[in-house]
Amino acid sequence: MDLEKAARAVRENAYVPYSRFKVGAALRTPSGAVYVGCNVENVAYPEGTCAEAGAIAAMIAAGETEIAEAYVIADSAHPVPPCGGCRQKLAEFARSEAKVTLATVDGAELVTTVAELLPGAFDPGHMERA
Repeated sequence: MDLEKAARAVRENAYVPYSRFKVGAALRTPSGAVYVGCNVENVAYPEGTCAEAGAIAAMIAAGETEIAEAYVIADSAHPVPPCGGCRQKLAEFARSEAKVTLATVDGAELVTTVAELLPGAFDPGHMERA
């Protein structure tokens, strides 16, 4: 499955009555499976869910735990990076060299990696003395 098409399609399902800012995300795992998510707002803003978090939840619910590649799309002038929390979530399940494509609905793309999005990520190694 094409990650761009999957992210574009799920973006249309975003529930964004407050911001009107739809975001779609698609993840591919090493098995080749693709999982998607869209942002879901709540009137109590901190209770919403980002597209990346939704896609990760779908991946975990299906029994997979590794992201090989991610694609995130939004309707903005420039490719929109994941929020800080989603950067950490991506780092939890992807290797540092995993490709992340950030895109706009108009076709602009920025290709980066998980490590470039979150240098110095907090990881299990930081907890070894606990």
